[in-house]
This record gives sequence, C-alpha cells and structure tokens, in this order.
Amino acid sequence: MASVTESIDVNVPVTTAYNQWTQFEEFPRFMEGVKSVSQLDDTHLRWTAEVSGKEHHWTAEVTEQLPDERVAWKAIEGHGNAGVVTFHRLGDNETRVTVQLDHETEGMMEALGSALGADSRRVKGDLERFKELIEGRGVESGAWRGEVEQGQRLR
Repeated sequence: MASVTESIDVNVPVTTAYNQWTQFEEFPRFMEGVKSVSQLDDTHLRWTAEVSGKEHHWTAEVTEQLPDERVAWKAIEGHGNAGVVTFHRLGDNETRVTVQLDHETEGMMEALGSALGADSRRVKGDLERFKELIEGRGVESGAWRGEVEQGQRLR
C-alpha cells in the first residue's frame, strides 16, 4: 500500500468546503485521471479512473461521514484504496482540507511512481484544483448533510 497525506487552505467557510466535497459526481472536475464517479446510494460510489495509463474501476463505501468534519471511505471491490478527508475551520471564511489516502499499487511502474512522489503531486494538484473550483464559485453546487457511521446512514 502507498500512503499520501496532503492539505490545502481554501478561502470559504468550512460548511461550503464540506458541502462541495459531498458532491462526489463532480470529482472529475478537479481530480486528475478521474473519468467518472456515480453515486449508487447514500454510501456507495462507482469510480472509473486512469492511473499510470491503465483504466481502473472500483466501488467504494463511505464508512464515516460527519458534516463539516470528515468523510472516510474504503474500496469494497476493484482497485484497493481507503482514506479520509477532514475539514478544519481556520476562520469564518477559511478552511483547511486534508486528504489521507492509502492505495494499492499495481506493477512496477505504479510502485516506482508512488515511491518517487507521483501520488503526492497528484493529490496536491487535485486539492489545488478543488481550491480554484470552490473559491471561484464562492458557493457549493449542492450538499448532502447526512451522517454515516460504519457504512450505515444514521440520518
């Protein structure tokens, strides 16, 4: 497993940053290589992405979701990955978004790229594009404020 942790400060309230992040189907707008994300239900997502020139598909389960604080997930089929995104209020209009990601590398090229920091650069670029997207809009495109614990929707 390869691990990445990256953060960025965005100039929007924590609620705005969190709400935008819950719009999973918009991830291709700022995540490099992500071709599509389809929300199957409140806690399951179907991903298609290109990694190192290879197309990968997987289904992920949102394992924890706490409004304005965190979204955690794990792959339950396909390309192995898991992680958490946390949201930290720095001020009325400033939020730190931190992504922690663990993922399987397939083959020598992916493992080498990961070892050379390609994963960190990719996540950092994704966060920079998220910052541009949300600051450019100033408002979220939607929101899902439900809570999830151990993969089950609480409310």
